[in-house]
Amino acid sequence: MAKKNTPKDTEESLSFFGKIAALFKNETIHFVIGLVLVIFSVYLLLAFSSFFFTGAADQSIIDSGNTQVLSSTNNGVRNYAGSRGAQLASYLINDCFGVSSFFILVFLAVMGLKLMKVHPFRLWKWFIGCSLLLIWFSVFFGFTFVDQYKDSFLYLGGMHGYNVSRWLTSQVGVPGVWMILLVTAICFLIYLSARTIIWLRKILSLGFLNRKSKKEEKAEGDIPEEFTDSWTAKGKAPLKTNEIPAADAKGKEKEEDESDSDEDDPAEDEPQNGVMLDLGNTSANNIPAKTAGGAVPLTVEAPKPELVTPAPALDKPAEPTFEVESAEEEEYHGPIKEPYNPRLDLESYHFPTINLMKHYDNAEPTIDMAEQNANKDKIINTLRSFGIEISTIKATVGPTVTLYEITPEQGVRISKIRGLEDDIALSLSALGIRIIAPIPGKGTIGIEVPNSNPKIVSGQSIIGSKKFQESTYDLPIALGKTITNEVFMVDLCKMPHVLVAGATGQGKSVGLNAIITSLLYKKHPAELKFVLVDPKKVEFSIYSVIEHHFLAKLPDGGDAIITDVTKVVQTLNSVCVEMDTRYDLLKAAHVRNIKEYNEKFINRQLNPEKGHKFMPYIVVIIDEFGDLIMTAGKEIELPIARIAQLARAVGIHMIIATQRPTTNIITGTIKANFPARVAFRVSSMMDSRTILDRPGANQLIGRGDMLFLQGADPVRVQCAFIDTPEVAEITHYIAKQQGYPTAFFLPEYVSEESGSDLSDVDLGRIDPLFEDAARLIVIHQQGSTSLIQRKFAIGYNRAGRIMDQLEKAGIVGSTQGSKPREVLCVDESDLEMRLNNLQ
Repeated sequence: MAKKNTPKDTEESLSFFGKIAALFKNETIHFVIGLVLVIFSVYLLLAFSSFFFTGAADQSIIDSGNTQVLSSTNNGVRNYAGSRGAQLASYLINDCFGVSSFFILVFLAVMGLKLMKVHPFRLWKWFIGCSLLLIWFSVFFGFTFVDQYKDSFLYLGGMHGYNVSRWLTSQVGVPGVWMILLVTAICFLIYLSARTIIWLRKILSLGFLNRKSKKEEKAEGDIPEEFTDSWTAKGKAPLKTNEIPAADAKGKEKEEDESDSDEDDPAEDEPQNGVMLDLGNTSANNIPAKTAGGAVPLTVEAPKPELVTPAPALDKPAEPTFEVESAEEEEYHGPIKEPYNPRLDLESYHFPTINLMKHYDNAEPTIDMAEQNANKDKIINTLRSFGIEISTIKATVGPTVTLYEITPEQGVRISKIRGLEDDIALSLSALGIRIIAPIPGKGTIGIEVPNSNPKIVSGQSIIGSKKFQESTYDLPIALGKTITNEVFMVDLCKMPHVLVAGATGQGKSVGLNAIITSLLYKKHPAELKFVLVDPKKVEFSIYSVIEHHFLAKLPDGGDAIITDVTKVVQTLNSVCVEMDTRYDLLKAAHVRNIKEYNEKFINRQLNPEKGHKFMPYIVVIIDEFGDLIMTAGKEIELPIARIAQLARAVGIHMIIATQRPTTNIITGTIKANFPARVAFRVSSMMDSRTILDRPGANQLIGRGDMLFLQGADPVRVQCAFIDTPEVAEITHYIAKQQGYPTAFFLPEYVSEESGSDLSDVDLGRIDPLFEDAARLIVIHQQGSTSLIQRKFAIGYNRAGRIMDQLEKAGIVGSTQGSKPREVLCVDESDLEMRLNNLQ
């Protein structure tokens, strides 16, 4: 009688098969199998390669099929892979697919590398491709070398190719077989790349144009060769297509691999990176007494890992572009199609490393439950003493400040709670608290209370954060951390100008260091230049060592850090000249902003011989603006207002800082053009209203505690602490690398009052570069001293003397303020006449 399977036996068999399935899912097993496949493919490669040389000698032994002879030690087989390798090679090459059997090795190697996770190959695509190539080449060699099967030991197409080609020839004939092979080859190329269609169209179009040109030659008779060449060149020009970068294909492949592991995180109302304290229900019936030591439930939300998912790329085949010649001269299509790389001038430049910054051990936020419970009870009792009951209270612990969110009972007026700010501060014995009533986007009221043991927000934790390292901002600035312990970042290009204010010793200079350091860590010297104005002469002197990398200055040989008030006015006016010049270039290039212009220049659509150049961003930073206003007054306010109003589109941004945010320093014109504000602690509410248009900055606790305002509501941020030794390490790391020969020279500025005295100019002792400079000015039709200085690599003083001589000779006009001089010579022939008259 057959034994019935019990449920226990069934369960054991299922678990056995489950273990087998789990075994084959093990990554170690995958790696071992992949390694075996790779080694086996190398063994077959050795056998196949040796078969070409030793196959004739081994043919009689292998065809005999004597197992004892093949298994013996002295079998006489010469193949490098032994008798088994010789058998495999003879079977796969002669009896199967011929020399196309090498594609079997390719697929085995690819599958092995895939299992070993060496490279994320797409197995199905490689399987289809190798299979089609295996069959096609077998038929092709079998059809082409059909006579070779009679006298050779090697069948190039194998028996498969020989039999299939004979059958096809009997069905469609020799021409039909050739057509089938051609059509299948084209279809396979289209399967590999859609650009095959573009190449076929190009070949057919070229054949059509050549045939058409021959017909026209016969119809019109003899035509000079130069006209034929030029016509053919014009006929070919519209057929050029833009190349698709190979990186796109890699990006798409990477996206498909990553899309399997990405999961959508549900949006939550609570901050993810903050430490949340649920301080419980505090209704009137269950509010604990002041002396009660009840335990407060603690809920800590760990930061969730950020999943970086690239945006899906659209897989569109490139179409041939149609170009029509026009009279527009700015579109430049040179012979070099490789995009311009502005970083090539300093291609060996290395960005600063994170280990240059100091690491602080006490940077992570900690929770003092005794302090939190005490503050909770004091807030509840203080509000209750004024007749205000609250239903819930929750705490978010930040680096220096804890935010208590309270929900008042129905019928409680918000203005009543806002008026108790001083009373709550008195009961908490706090340095200063701030009430946010209500919190934007929430139905709660916030009370910000300073921590008794504040933590340091190090620059290393901000610069080394994933959010900063993976940011795609044009000019990223990492300021610090918010109350929820999230890294706070902004894009200077979108701000676009910043007003920084704060009393002495409250962290204003450290904040400027954080701004500059953020940009140094993310931008290449070819992409960014600083104009640093330091009336105090000591704040920015540490950055002077990177003059040849990141600093811009006037071309007069002075210091790169501007400290003299007269030089400040001249420098800011020079920045205005640079701004006007950039707008002229944007107008000529038919673009609206610096990003579009640089993209066009990188793609080589703008001709450098027409004056076009790659534009780096320029950031103007003024440390003590109040001192400049007192000494220069309106003379300095005018260029600052011009830059703030117009310079955003051309990549020029301004950051001004002052320790006296009064109305006579920060005027209405400046406030209107500086939408982004950073306020450190100030001494009075009036100063806070001047900088933020609201109170709050006077209630900060200092030491980097700040409010950032861009839009409706300010955000409280603890500024990153980057000390002077850290900045020195970073700047010396940059300074040790290769830099530019000089700093970035701003264009010259000559005021309307000052003019050159031509009576001292002697044309009998002209400069050796006089004639070359004259031709340069006439060709460019731009009378600029900085142009002569750049082209001939000479100093500013010599270039100025040459410009005075050109003016005395009547080649250029007199100075016109910030505008370039007028060129009086129309063309080079007019210039030659004037030079002959001088001689």
